[in-house]
Amino acid sequence: SGSGLRYMIYKKGKGQKAAKGMTATVAYSVKLITGDVVYSSEELGPMQFQIGKGDVISGLEEGILFLRLGDEAKFIIPSHLAYGLVGDGDRIPGKATLIYDLKLLKLNN
Repeated sequence: SGSGLRYMIYKKGKGQKAAKGMTATVAYSVKLITGDVVYSSEELGPMQFQIGKGDVISGLEEGILFLRLGDEAKFIIPSHLAYGLVGDGDRIPGKATLIYDLKLLKLNN
């Protein structure tokens, strides 16, 4: 995309398209560019967020709008669309590019 987000939908779903205002539930894995997994839904459970509300990093907010229910995708999110210069203060260091593998499980209006 124009912002620097790179994405690839590797398995197409047949459901509704994601849109601002909907609540999305995703299964996910977040890796550093080194391949180290830092967060995953296997460890923490599926992530749920309202699209457009700003509760998640801007790269994920942007990327989810490319997806339909059931899609599986990979997002490569540069640090300026993730946690920037400081990281998340826990497992993600500053200036980190993140690789999200995710599946859009549910959309609610």
